Amino acid sequence: MDYSFALQQLVYGLTVGCLYGLLAIGYTMVYGVLRLINFAHGDLLMVSAYAGFFGIVIFQIPWPVSFAGAIILTALLGILIDRGAYKPIRKSPRINALITAIGVSFLLENLGLVIIGGRPKSFPMPDVFAGSILLGAVNIPALSIWILVITLVLLAVCLVVVRKTRIGMAMRALSRDMETVMLMGVDKDRVISFTFALGSALAAAGGIMWCMKYPAVEPFMGVIPGLKAFVAAVLGGIGNVTGAALGGLILGLAEVLIVAIEPDWSGYRDAVAFFLMIIILLTRPTGIMGEQLPD
Repeated sequence: MDYSFALQQLVYGLTVGCLYGLLAIGYTMVYGVLRLINFAHGDLLMVSAYAGFFGIVIFQIPWPVSFAGAIILTALLGILIDRGAYKPIRKSPRINALITAIGVSFLLENLGLVIIGGRPKSFPMPDVFAGSILLGAVNIPALSIWILVITLVLLAVCLVVVRKTRIGMAMRALSRDMETVMLMGVDKDRVISFTFALGSALAAAGGIMWCMKYPAVEPFMGVIPGLKAFVAAVLGGIGNVTGAALGGLILGLAEVLIVAIEPDWSGYRDAVAFFLMIIILLTRPTGIMGEQLPD
């Protein structure tokens, strides 16, 4: 593998890893507060993609407004899912919440299939994200630079919210001892709704960027990215925001570089994520940056 080819694959790996990382942060935030694996999280990627697509193509809304609207709508949907599906079973056994999450995922996918149809739609790319920069023999797409910058900005925002704000302090406290925090007068439902909204907004941002990189919008497009983002969250340490981002980068790089080194393994690209998850669960169940959280 020559030097320029290796750098080119590194760029592709970082790009994919950033997208996995954004989705993984949403997974890990919800799990950190509720101990809930929200398997409907990947389908929020699909919802935001369709919202952005219809905003630009059907309603002819300028792309910044359309993308912002898609993120806000997806965040509101995240709150609605929590209030309508998860809140009523908050005190039920965890298996009930897990089954409900799978049911919500199937509901979103099949609603998209019935209402919109299964034919893939081409997602438009605004001119600002098009083009590329040539550095020596390495071609860096402008979209890859945008994805990296946006991911770093959103990660910084999440860290500030979680570590420096009152709502973030409440989120961290709920993750440790929900009953005691409620006795101190904290509105548990408000904190949980905020967590779902923030995680859903990150999934929406990731979904829009995912569609610009892989411009085919269809109802089941969030399944595989959602599962891989879950693997990234486990890899980095589920419950840890920085760990989720790191896990996404590692997973994206591993997928791209393994195929680049051995092209005959391209058919096993999706299996890499689950192989890594098995290894990390056997060797370090809490993940790279995770810690043992109380039940």
